[in-house]
Amino acid sequence: MLDWLGFRKGLPLWWSYRLNRHLKEDVEHIFEGIAHTRIEILRSWVEAYWSNLDRLLEQLSDSEPGPTTQDGSMVQRLLAAASKSGADFSEIFIVNEKAEVIYSTSPTHVGKSYDSGSDLTKGLEEARKGKKCLFGPYSDPLTLKLGPSTSPFHDAMTLAFITPIMVNGIWKGAICGRVPNDVLGDLIQRESGHVYPDSGDNYLFMAKPVLNKQIAPGTALSRSRFEDLTFTHGDNLKDGVRTDYGIVGVKEHTELELIFTDPATGQLHPGVAGTIAKGHNLFVEFPGYSDYRHISVIGKGVTFQLPHCPDVWGMMCEGDLEEVYRIRSIDWKLLKLQLRFIVGYILLSTGGFWLLNGQVSSSWGSVIMAVVSLVYGGIGASIIRQKGSKPIVRQLAQMNKFIRINAEGSGDLTQRLQVQEFAGDETRELAKWINNMIDSLEGIMLQVKQAAAEVQLSQERMNDSTGSTEQSTSRMSTKIHDMIRSLRGQLKDIDVAKDVTQNMSGTLRELEEKASGQIAVAQDEVDRIGEKMNHISAKVAETNRTIQTFLQTTQEIPKLLKVIEEISAQTNLLSLNASIEAARVGEHGKGFAVVAGEIRKLADLTKKSTMEINDTIEHIERHANEAFISMEEGTRVVLEGTQIVAAASEILSSANAHDTMKTQVVDEVVALMEKVAAVSMENRQISAEVERTVQELLQDMLHVRQTTGDVGAITDSLLLLVNQFHLTESRIR
Repeated sequence: MLDWLGFRKGLPLWWSYRLNRHLKEDVEHIFEGIAHTRIEILRSWVEAYWSNLDRLLEQLSDSEPGPTTQDGSMVQRLLAAASKSGADFSEIFIVNEKAEVIYSTSPTHVGKSYDSGSDLTKGLEEARKGKKCLFGPYSDPLTLKLGPSTSPFHDAMTLAFITPIMVNGIWKGAICGRVPNDVLGDLIQRESGHVYPDSGDNYLFMAKPVLNKQIAPGTALSRSRFEDLTFTHGDNLKDGVRTDYGIVGVKEHTELELIFTDPATGQLHPGVAGTIAKGHNLFVEFPGYSDYRHISVIGKGVTFQLPHCPDVWGMMCEGDLEEVYRIRSIDWKLLKLQLRFIVGYILLSTGGFWLLNGQVSSSWGSVIMAVVSLVYGGIGASIIRQKGSKPIVRQLAQMNKFIRINAEGSGDLTQRLQVQEFAGDETRELAKWINNMIDSLEGIMLQVKQAAAEVQLSQERMNDSTGSTEQSTSRMSTKIHDMIRSLRGQLKDIDVAKDVTQNMSGTLRELEEKASGQIAVAQDEVDRIGEKMNHISAKVAETNRTIQTFLQTTQEIPKLLKVIEEISAQTNLLSLNASIEAARVGEHGKGFAVVAGEIRKLADLTKKSTMEINDTIEHIERHANEAFISMEEGTRVVLEGTQIVAAASEILSSANAHDTMKTQVVDEVVALMEKVAAVSMENRQISAEVERTVQELLQDMLHVRQTTGDVGAITDSLLLLVNQFHLTESRIR
């Protein structure tokens, strides 16, 4: 029965369990509740932080260019806002497709490259597949350098949230959130709310490694009271926990350094081993099982997976068997006092009867025994009151005062009942559960306060955004109104254009009919003009030939005049000779001299006339040449006129041939204008709908502003209510 505990340790534990075996079902419910609550706390926390990064990714993706190529100042503002919303993040950073840090809430981290041999490689490989990944825990010196976020404990152990950035199905990088791993220990430990504060411990371990195969099953994944002196005998894992088989301790971190084995066997201790094997483990009976301290413990073990964590984790919620069943009931205490009183009364009665028998009369004996019994009864009642009911009443009064202060609505939730001041009975159990309830209430109030503060901050930002949006919407409404007014003017112009087009169509058809008749007349006239131009061309050609013949004739006249000039010169010479001869013969030659003189005069006159004729011929020739040139120009003009007439004739013929095409074009224009008019009717309806929508948007913005104001007022009221309680600000996360 005592098995590995031995007689000296085992027998007292067996007796405690036997006395309180009726509490077994309650203890089972306690450990089941602790395990369930802690898992839900972890899952809710992880989901909240995934949502935080999802909102950040959505905000980055809503703007162009992409999340990894945007304006740095805007990205930094978004990262700072996300970090403020996720208080447990010690850093949020973005890596590009080359796994280089390009943005971070810690500027010194920018530029670091996570190559194939880095800590985050496996997590980033999952992100490259488009999967979110909760990676870790792993040791990162930068986490230690950055400092804690919300946990009072801090070391280099890190948990990373990795959200992939996908563009058209292609990995472009990832958003990563760094959380100090000690935050996990705070989430599941809740030291001030431990049901079993002397020994109770909730810790995480690896159950089934999938991504982190280098972590063996049974290895610690969370801080297990590493530095705080809360174990039995004041031990902790940093200084070393003493066992019969040596000291169990860690050098730097509880996580990954400690494997939960039984020092006596070197194997995984039964609670962890059973949980890994079956997926769950509940054992609350004597003798319990040996933990890594080689102490008898009982509790609940479960396995679970956190959202987007490939590995299967386990959690043990344990308590020392001695502490869980050390309670001694008030009923048992009073029974012991009563039994002692009864035994004393029996001894007193027996002793008194023996002493007084035969010494005094029976009447006096009865009186003496009655007085002694009365005194003994008074002393016994006083002892029972002092040892039994009075301490209970005092402790109940203390709890009553504590509850009353907090029940009044403005209590100090940082205060706790001092459990060690209570006796080891139901009052101590009640005090522990009251502390647990107050601790839970404080946690809830802190969450409400933080949520209200975040809502208030969001409400202020939304109020500012709403005001800006309202102004922008108002300006947009004005612009749209102007655009609609302009559009309506254009629609009226289109209607007028439609009417004008229809009128133009009729006018064009009338003009077309008139033009057809006029074109036919013009065709005849052009044909006649063509004939006249041909006739003129022939006459001009004939005139050109006559002038050319005349020019040729005038060119012969100078030759004849030259002959006449030669004859005139010879005649003049002969007359001169004749005059000389007549003068020499004297009187007989006078008559011949007169004739010779007349001949000389005639020769001179001939010469003069020849020169004048020559000048006249040159003048005539010059004008004839000019006339010839003019006639050639006229011939060319007549030729061009003939060509123009031919072209006009062809154009007129084509004009008649294209009448059908002109009619078709006019019909198409009319049809097009009718379509434009139909579209204008639709645009008129759409413009009216747009205007109504804008007005509705303005009304909605007014409602949003009013609602924002209401939310602000409600948030302020909520904060006023929460601030009535005194809370431990260091627990706000």
